[in-house]
Amino acid sequence: MKEFERNGGFMRLWHQDLIEKLPRQQLLGQHRECCALRGNGWGKPHATVNYVFHYPPSYLVDYHQLVMDEMKSRGYKVSEEWLNPLYRGKKCDAFLTLSETVSHHPIYPEHNLDYLNECKENLANKGVYI
Repeated sequence: MKEFERNGGFMRLWHQDLIEKLPRQQLLGQHRECCALRGNGWGKPHATVNYVFHYPPSYLVDYHQLVMDEMKSRGYKVSEEWLNPLYRGKKCDAFLTLSETVSHHPIYPEHNLDYLNECKENLANKGVYI
């Protein structure tokens, strides 16, 4: 598995087709991970998410928007600042500009069928069956 340990748990970017099916813990963890990557984590190597840095930040912002939309649909509170695509956190300068939003699915080409199955296997190992 392509995982790395962070704050005592395993974090990764789940395949985007799983976002609406993720249990609460994984969904909220995904939001935290997106916040970290958008912020001071941008461009810092992480074994499982290095591919994110091969694309413009707008890809991550679009992916994060999917996560936040799902959070809102479940009634979870999302800090309004993160809805601004240029926002990068309290301790980080905002993006000056972003390229256009992503118009293809999946957002990240790495999120292919093999990756989807790998994510499902990872969740199954955590007792979550999708």
